[in-house]
Amino acid sequence: MEITKATTMGEMLSYDMGIAGVLMQCGMHCVGCPSSYGESLEMACMVHGLDPDEVLATIQEYLADKESSKTEA
Repeated sequence: MEITKATTMGEMLSYDMGIAGVLMQCGMHCVGCPSSYGESLEMACMVHGLDPDEVLATIQEYLADKESSKTEA
């Protein structure tokens, strides 16, 4: 799955629940809020005063690290 700023919170978390930890480390602590599931990453970042490009890069780094650890095993 390609995650972009338009990807909803629900789509991301359905794809990989580990993204919740990444979002919380970035300062988005309402990951479990039901109303957030329909918000895009960009919208959620704006609500929390976060830079969506930085958060997206952090998520992509997490996914890349996870994928590379699978191929190394």
